Amino acid sequence: MLGRSAPMREVHRLIEQAAATPAPVLIHGETGTGKELVARTLHELSARSGGPFVAVNCAAIPETLLESEIFGHERGAFTDARDRREGCFELAHGGTLLLDEVAEMQPATQAKFLRVLEEGAFRRLGGKTEITVDVRVVAATNKDPVAAMKAGVFREDLYYRLNVFTLAVPPLRQRIEDIPLLVTGFIEEFNGKYDKRITGVDDPSLAILMSHAWPGNVRELRNVVERAFVGCDGSLITLTVQPGPALATVTVDRDAFTVPIGLPLREVEKQFVLHTLAAEDNNKTRTADRLEISIKTLHNMLRRWGLLQRPLA
Repeated sequence: MLGRSAPMREVHRLIEQAAATPAPVLIHGETGTGKELVARTLHELSARSGGPFVAVNCAAIPETLLESEIFGHERGAFTDARDRREGCFELAHGGTLLLDEVAEMQPATQAKFLRVLEEGAFRRLGGKTEITVDVRVVAATNKDPVAAMKAGVFREDLYYRLNVFTLAVPPLRQRIEDIPLLVTGFIEEFNGKYDKRITGVDDPSLAILMSHAWPGNVRELRNVVERAFVGCDGSLITLTVQPGPALATVTVDRDAFTVPIGLPLREVEKQFVLHTLAAEDNNKTRTADRLEISIKTLHNMLRRWGLLQRPLA
């Protein structure tokens, strides 16, 4: 869980608080923000860290198979049930079960899930025996849980049962200052994966990364860094901006840039300065002149955002 920004410090605080209890946790955030990583961190910091961590993506499994995946089935429970099969609840006994995209469950399956939360017992499909489990449940969704509840896709009783602890994972655009740290972490990971000795990214490339809105969040950033890493022959990554699925929205225009509605004013200032720096090919003197500020003021801004005297480049 890399990040030193104020939103991530709050996430770290809540993780530590929730990890100390066996209570259910509801994690919500946009796709690509790292909800499963939050759940794994919760597990590793909890008293259940020695037990299994089992994750199931409710959106990736057809509804006709989801109940069997979660609760298991007995032989003969349906046409292809040739053997008894344990479900995720049994596999997670003594540990943590993450139900990702929980709001994608049909209401009937949500009701059965709620019963297990309340009673700690269930039956496999086609089974007659009650099975008792000791599982810490963590649920995650990329939907706003309150809006999903009001829309009728997320049961109200299940929402309130899970809502003992709620963790909102911030999108990357709300913690731009974490990008240098994230990139450093990715480079360390990729050095081991690809057996290279890359030390960082050059300043213009970092300015581009810092000025992007990142609709795909940390997952998109990781993909962009890995693609640039693989093509890098030197010690520093130079990011070539060109049309493509991952970088199509990353543009450096010398006359204009776009800011999403609702972005905090401090982030608007940061993106404006970094965009201008990228447009001036990282020339700080020209950037300061164009912004009509002193070079000292520009240095102070960059230092405040962790972009001066950083270990990355």
